[in-house]
Order: sequence, then C-alpha cells, then structure tokens
Amino acid sequence: MKKLGSAPATGLEDITEIIRQLASHYGLWLAETVHQLGLEAALDAEKQSGDLFFSILTGKLERALGVDLKEQCAGVDPETLDKLGMALRSAWLATDGVWFQAVERRAGMDAAKRVNDTCWSRFAPLEARRAKDILGLPENGGLDALRQALGARMYASLNRWEFVEETENSLVFRMTECRVQTARKRKGLDDYPCKSGGTTEYTTFAREIDSRLRCECVGCPPDPHPEEWVCSWRFTLVDE
Repeated sequence: MKKLGSAPATGLEDITEIIRQLASHYGLWLAETVHQLGLEAALDAEKQSGDLFFSILTGKLERALGVDLKEQCAGVDPETLDKLGMALRSAWLATDGVWFQAVERRAGMDAAKRVNDTCWSRFAPLEARRAKDILGLPENGGLDALRQALGARMYASLNRWEFVEETENSLVFRMTECRVQTARKRKGLDDYPCKSGGTTEYTTFAREIDSRLRCECVGCPPDPHPEEWVCSWRFTLVDE
C-alpha cells in the first residue's frame, strides 16, 4: 500500500516561508482581480475577502496556540507593541526596495519605475480605503478626512512630515524626512527620482478619500528642494 508522506516538524524557517507564500498568494489574487475586473471591483473584493480572511486567520492562530490573542496583546507592554508595529512597517518599506532593485537588475531603471508606479496606483487607493474603514471616515470627507488618512498611512510612523499653508480649500503636505532619501544621502548618492511614483501615489490616494480632491506636486526629486523638506504636495478641494 502506498504510504502518505508527512512533512517534518515545523520550525522558524518554515513559518517565515509560509508567511512569504501567504503574502504572495494574497497579493497575486488582488493584482489579478484588478487586471480582470478593474480597480474599483478589486478594492470591493479586497474589503470582503480581507475582513473574512483575517477573522479566519485569527481563529486558526488562537486554536493552534491555545490563547485569546486580544487578551494576550492586552497584557503586552505598549512599548513592545509599538516596536513590533515599527518593525512590520519598516519591513513593508523594505519590500518596495528589494523588489525595485530586483526588477532594475533584470530590466533597467525605466522598467523598475513602471512597475513601481503601477503598484502605487493600486496600493495607494487600497491604503486610503483601509484608512477610511479603520478611522470611520465619511465618503467625500474633504480635507479633514485627508489629514486623518495621511496620518494613518504605513509610512506615517517611519518618516517625518507636516501640514503647512492650510486654507479652507487647500493644504500642503510636506515630507521633512524620508527614510529612503536619508539612507541614500548617507551613502553619498543622489536623491532617488520618485516624482512619477509620488504623483501617482498621492493623486490616487487623495481621489479615493474624496473624488473632489486634486493633487499638485510642489516639488519632488529629481526636482531641487530645500534642506527643510524632501517632497511637497498641494491638495485642493474643488467643486465637481
């Protein structure tokens, strides 16, 4: 009789490999849904599938570990949770860099920038929708909703930023310290020319928060900029 195979005991390397494949599969589903059905339908599907998936995942982890995760986290020092969050956010940022470099090595800078810009055209609206859902922001919440949503982005805790020139119908968002550009500066490299990606990112993010919002690049590498900021974006609320 043919014997069924059995996997060896799971170790730390196996856990990280499972996470890697889980993240890849989830991302591929999102990307292909965008391709097949369009961004709007894909974001709606992500909301449904993501909520259900993380409910399922939480239940499976609790049964496997024999603990209530909410109770466990409640007993953890807030500083430790903050460090964990920062580690995960910085790991997210690292994925951007390692993928960019991998594509650049194989197909050049232009190809890497095209992939980068396309990814941001999909991820920024997703981030905006998640912010609206988590913060309970209204549809078409204007500049107030935009302020809150920008402060809830993944890199909001990684970089330093500020709002300036605020009026009733507009505001300027400035990145005063960017981890990517700071790291390049330490290595003696020129600024990474992120204007095309940034324009895609901020335009689609703002539009998802409120369709009346318009984004204008004040300055972003390769544009020259002062020491006080790296990139700057003006958001204006217009009547449709």
